[in-house]
Amino acid sequence: MNLSIIYYSTYGSNYQLALWAQEAAVALGANVRLRQVQELAPQSVIDNQPGWKAQQDKSKDVPVAASDDIEWADALLFSVPSRFGNVPAQFKQFIDTQGGLWSKGKTINKAVSAMSSAQNPHGGQEATILNLYTSMHHWGAIIVSPGYTDASIGKAGGNPYGTSVSIDASGNMVEDVKDAVVHQVTRLLSIAEKLK
Repeated sequence: MNLSIIYYSTYGSNYQLALWAQEAAVALGANVRLRQVQELAPQSVIDNQPGWKAQQDKSKDVPVAASDDIEWADALLFSVPSRFGNVPAQFKQFIDTQGGLWSKGKTINKAVSAMSSAQNPHGGQEATILNLYTSMHHWGAIIVSPGYTDASIGKAGGNPYGTSVSIDASGNMVEDVKDAVVHQVTRLLSIAEKLK
């Protein structure tokens, strides 16, 4: 199975979720592309925020996502922080530039799942994932949410739409979500294989 993990991460939470997903998918024998979307913020803004700059430096070798990463994939896993209950502008631009693939039917029946983060348990994670899934309905993709299909979902905060995590003031993950990420990837690849 071909899995593209496409993320946006300002301070590193979604980067970590993506890395755990990559590790799980590789262990399951999948071919994996880890990709980050293009940064839109001015470099001067990033340079003035140490945490943001540190994350940029940490992920500098991760390739930027392209349309080919979607077309190549049997399954797509997206991971994005919440921005007022929606996806960040950087990720939205990436989605909005896939009209060429969509118009050629290249997004139809792709198995898709999503993960998110925010600074508190009610910071918009669920709305962010649901808003992202709205675009996937337009794509004709098959949404593969984790639901309550494993005990790890409850332990990770109980988001049935996709793994999500809260971040404390120090930038640390509040919930223990790695097992939920592994389960979500396992479920996504299983459904993608059935679709293929």
